[in-house]
Formats: sequence, structure tokens, C-alpha cells
Amino acid sequence: MNTPVRVTVGGVPVHAVSRDGLAARFRHDAQHTPAQPRLVFSMNGEGVYRYHRQADFRAAIDAADLVHADGMSVVRAGNRYTEARFPERVATTDFFHDLAAACVADGLSMYLVGGQPEVLEAAVERIRAQYPGVDIAGWHHGYFADGSAEEQALLADLRARRPALVLVGLGRPRQELWCLRHRDALAGVAWLKTCGGLFDFLSGKATRAPLWMQRAGLEWLYRLAREPRRLFWRYCITNVYSLYCYRFVR
Repeated sequence: MNTPVRVTVGGVPVHAVSRDGLAARFRHDAQHTPAQPRLVFSMNGEGVYRYHRQADFRAAIDAADLVHADGMSVVRAGNRYTEARFPERVATTDFFHDLAAACVADGLSMYLVGGQPEVLEAAVERIRAQYPGVDIAGWHHGYFADGSAEEQALLADLRARRPALVLVGLGRPRQELWCLRHRDALAGVAWLKTCGGLFDFLSGKATRAPLWMQRAGLEWLYRLAREPRRLFWRYCITNVYSLYCYRFVR
């Protein structure tokens, strides 16, 4: 199966792929398990900022097999400043439903890592209700120390269960670094897919922006309005920085 076209957007490698194309790639990889898990990460304005400012995050992105455009700014910049055609924004929160449907259709299992214990359990309950028959092989909250005995037990469970899909929601840059660090130890897993705050949305703890704001690329503004004290400086800095990169960094 062909890999989607990869181009440089704001100095960052990103693949021009649709939700359907990415879901088809997952189904193919799950049926033809690679020697080591595919690293599938996402990119938005904050990610562009981190890529240029954090060497370890940049190394993780460079090592990824697929990096899809999670932010509308990446899609627009890719279509304007590169030779590729980005068909749409592939928001992880939306793309999860394509992955869940694929798991049910093909009898594949998933494993969830990250989030608060009670949030994760609520997410699992709601996933099972929405996708009857879905095989959730296991889940583990994100409050474990790197290198701890708890982490080693988690890795042992993943090796024993060999899920096709592991969704890793540990926040940037920890989730990307965790996937890269443990990739070689998780043979039998098809995808290690980062997912940020996905479990908050699946559990009902967090809500999406109205559809018109999503389509206009203003979901960040909706989140800012809901959590101004936590997100103001993040968006103020990363949005401006990424806009500069889209225009001037190749």
C-alpha cells in the first residue's frame, strides 16, 4: 500500500492524507503487522512551535511513519505553500471514530493509555456503548512515572495482549517521546497513535467547538474561551510562531 505524500509545512514533515486514506492505512497495517509499530502522530500550530524549539520532540516527529494535519492552519499552509493537496483536516478526535469502526469491522483490538483514571474509565464505557462488540484489550491511566515498575507492568501487558492499536494520550511532548522510546519493545502492535486530550472528549468531560468554528479553524479559540488562564500564553506564543514558520520556513 502506498504511503501518503509527505511535504514540508512550516519546516515540519507532514503527510497529505484524508481520514479515509489514513483509516485504510491502519486496516492494511493491522492485517499485515509491521516488524515494529507504526508511529502515527498529529501536527497543529502548537506542534510546529515545539518542533522548532524542542530537539527531542523534533527527533520524535522525524522518526514517525505518518504525521497527519490535525490543525486547520497546517492544512491551509500546506495547500498554499507546498505542491501537495491536503484534502481535509484529520482531527484526532474525529479520526478516532474511523479507527473504532475499523476495529469493529475487522475484529481488531485497541488499548488506551493516558488521562485520569475516572476519565479513562468513563471513556471506555462510552466507547463500548457507541461501538457494540468493540474489543478494548485494556487501558491504563497516564499517571505513571517513566521507568517505574508500573510502566514496566503496562509494557508487559501490551506485549501480552498485542492490540492492533494503542492510543497514547499523555500530552505533548511526553506521548511522542514515550511512543518512540518503547517502539522496539512492542512488536505485534500495528499502530502507536498519539491522541492528546482525546479521552476527555470521549468521556464527556470536554466538549468540541461548534462545527462552524471547527471548519473555520477556530477550535483553538473555543478552547481558549473555556480555559483562558491555562491556554492564553500557549496560544498567544505558538499561534504567532507557527504563522511565521508557515510563511518563511521551508
